[in-house]
Formats: sequence, structure tokens, C-alpha cells
Amino acid sequence: MPWKQGYTISDEIGLRDDEVRWPDGNRCCVTVVVDLSVARGPEGIRAADLTHPDAFFAAHDGLDGLLAVLRRFEITATFAVPAVIAQLRAEQVRALAAGGHEIAANGLKHEDVSGLTAEEEKTRLDLATDILTSVTGQKPAGWFCLPRQDDPFAGGTISRHTIDLLIGAGYEYMGNGLADDVPHYWVADFASRRALLTLPYYYHFDDLWFLMFPRKGTGLEHADDLFRNWRAEFDAQYKRGRQFSMVLHPGAVGWSHRLQLLEDFLTHMRDFPGIWNPTSAACARYWRATYPAEATLKLEPSVWRDHPGSLS
Repeated sequence: MPWKQGYTISDEIGLRDDEVRWPDGNRCCVTVVVDLSVARGPEGIRAADLTHPDAFFAAHDGLDGLLAVLRRFEITATFAVPAVIAQLRAEQVRALAAGGHEIAANGLKHEDVSGLTAEEEKTRLDLATDILTSVTGQKPAGWFCLPRQDDPFAGGTISRHTIDLLIGAGYEYMGNGLADDVPHYWVADFASRRALLTLPYYYHFDDLWFLMFPRKGTGLEHADDLFRNWRAEFDAQYKRGRQFSMVLHPGAVGWSHRLQLLEDFLTHMRDFPGIWNPTSAACARYWRATYPAEATLKLEPSVWRDHPGSLS
């Protein structure tokens, strides 16, 4: 797949539609990720971000409204939480976990780590893991590097060390990979086949890219387009028997008219039988047990070659 050329060091041959199976004979896997980050730039969450009116709305009315919709439709979600947010809103994060949702890591401050040394990045990764474990009483299974608000990088930002560090730290999965539309293995070392299971992400199904201009009345938002994208992709993935993954931000989707669009989409989805809605961790554990890397990871040498002056 073309995305693999930029996001892995080798070309993995993915599974065909007729090779994908979900638990209990279900037809399609649907995963929902809620991003609790309020970072607006590559430095990650700053004090100014926390006091911004958008952040206040996201942490209160936006989140409350979104949780009400998830409860109404009995949707289980994975919350991607920067460690500093877990520290500041520990009771809120613990309540999410108590409600049956998964708490995954979204960096220390949801910062860009691409310019850090391996030692600096490891220090931040370990600290984020320790903080989230302390807050929730359980080590996070997954790590996300989602795009930030006002961030030009649609796939988020990692370093060439990130995947190897996550493997070393015992993480079970990386939460957002662009290389496939079902779980796949992100290869850290071609020779040894050292790899980390990665869950699918695509920014066309992330509300941020349609609702990142939430100035009501300006006409800049594209909520209807987001709804059409969600519905069209879900219908296609259901027909193929693969996976549909969506990312939500309480500060974006949490407005009343947008929550109504989310409800309309979930109502549409509810009419389809055989939907499996696991947390990201449950999805990852099923996939690793059913499609272990040693049996299913088929690699060919990468077709990508660096060229003088390229930015890759």
C-alpha cells in the first residue's frame, strides 16, 4: 500500500478481505477514539492551552455531551490522554475508566518528539507511562501520536526511535497508523522482524479536520461533510468486512448540532447487524492472538530510496 512507503521501513503485504475475521462471526469492527488533548502546537500542551475557552468547553460541556451520546448508543471508546491531562483531571479520567472505557497514552504533553534524542524521548515516554499508571491504577496498553489542533501533520508526529521505544516499554499497540485499514505491524527493524501492532487511522474520519474552525456562524465548519464521510466509509468497510475507526474531540464534536450529526450516524450504524465495538486494547489483543506477527507478517524490501536533498 502506498502509505507504507512513508510510514514503515519495509513493505508489508496486508490481509485480503476474505482473510479478515472478527470475533463471534461479527461482520465489521468499529473502534472509537476520543482525544482529550488540547495541544495547539508542536511543543504540546501549555498553560495557555489549558486556560483557553475552547479547552474549558472541551473538558466540561463538550465531554459531558459526548459521553451522553456514547452511553445512549452503548459505545465503548478508547480515550487518548496526554499524561499532563491525566494528572490535572485525575478524577475525570478515573471516572472514564470506571465507565468501561480504555485510557491510553497520548504522549506526555502531546508534543512533537521528532527532534528529540532517543534518550530524551525515552525519558518522556517513561514519565508519561508512570503518570497514567499512577492515575488509573493500570499501565496503558496503547500509545497514540494523534494530530494536534492547528497542526499541519495529518498523521501526527513521531521520531525514528518511537516504535522501538514503545516495544521496549512493553506497549501492546500504537494507536494511529496510516498503512492499512485493519490492524497491522509497524516494523522497527526489518532484519529481526521487530514490530509493534498498529491500529488503523485516517484523518478523513477524524472530526478535527472538518471541525477545526469551530467559530460558530463563520461558515468555515464542514460538519455535514464529516457525517457523509463517516457514513460512506462505514458502509464500505462493512461491505468488505474490515474495520471502521473514528476519532472524536469533545471540543469539536461536543456542540449540540454536531452531536446530533454523530447521533444520526450512530443511528445509521445501529441498523447493521454484526458490529463488534471493542476498545483499542481489546481489538489489539484479538488481532495479535488471531494474526500473530510470526505467522502473518510478510515483508518485502522497501521500494523507497532516499535521495539527496529529500526531507524523508
